[in-house]
Amino acid sequence: MGILPKQDIDALIESDALSARTPIEATQVQPASLDLRLGDVAYRLRASFLPGRERSISQCLDDQLVMHKIDLSGGAVLETGCVYLVPLQEVLNLPDDLSASANPKSSTGRLDVFTRVIADNAQQFEAIPAGYSGPLYVEIAPRTFSVLARPGDKLVQIRFRRGDVQVLNTQTVSIDLKGIDDDGIIGWRARRHSGLVDLSNIGGHNALEYWEPLTAPKGILILDPDEFYILASKESVQIPNDQAAEMAPIAPEIGEFRAHYAGFFDPGFGLSEAGGSGSRAVLEVRGRDVPFMLRHGQAVAKLEFEPMTALPENLYGQNGSHYQAQGLRLSKHFKLRK
Repeated sequence: MGILPKQDIDALIESDALSARTPIEATQVQPASLDLRLGDVAYRLRASFLPGRERSISQCLDDQLVMHKIDLSGGAVLETGCVYLVPLQEVLNLPDDLSASANPKSSTGRLDVFTRVIADNAQQFEAIPAGYSGPLYVEIAPRTFSVLARPGDKLVQIRFRRGDVQVLNTQTVSIDLKGIDDDGIIGWRARRHSGLVDLSNIGGHNALEYWEPLTAPKGILILDPDEFYILASKESVQIPNDQAAEMAPIAPEIGEFRAHYAGFFDPGFGLSEAGGSGSRAVLEVRGRDVPFMLRHGQAVAKLEFEPMTALPENLYGQNGSHYQAQGLRLSKHFKLRK
């Protein structure tokens, strides 16, 4: 019982329990997850939706929901304030003992691009029931930056689970408002009305054109409503090689901010043997409703650890990763330039 490792995901591909319209690339398979790729079209929707138990996604795509269809093959801009639905290239044919769950990738969350995976007959987002056979779709809603998307772009990831969720233990994650480095920067606030972010242009965007550095001399930061922040955890995070973790809200009733978008942590994150000594959790924070004061060390989220069904063939970061050994780090699309 637990989360399937890389070698078992490879076995799903070989058995056609996991297939795609174009061959699945080896780089998509992570130690405990699989990156999913955008297909060729996007549907601009009037609103987010769930199909419900008796309907497939395709049955829902009528003129009551779809405003227009967009060809992604040459690249297309997905604009802030809009909701899109994109069929994913991967298709599932799961055995009866396997379910799956999905999450935004780290880079997606740090771009403030809100995504949720949907399956046919779904009554909730991001959850695929055991034995599911059918296509997958992703709802995309850019919040701060409009993005240029193409087929094959990877915004979301999926985990496969045998049995029910088994939380072994939890780790509280709190905010660091003292600063990890000597420059005094404790976080970044997204600049409104910035330029377009090309999802395929890694490291090609000047961070200072998109982000404002933040300081907190007294260890206090006031979140403005509807502003987006990148902050770091006070604690270092380590994921053992026989476990996987997911970040969850520590107190949903707080209600004045959302502390994360992307929540999957694969085995090996933060482990010294995988090059991750000192890794922090980066928190994607969005203010809500009214201004809210954060204090240094305030608990904002928790990591929930689950067992792996077996040790993965490789650990997170062993084959290279932008986010291993991270402190306060923006999405891989940005680089600091004067």
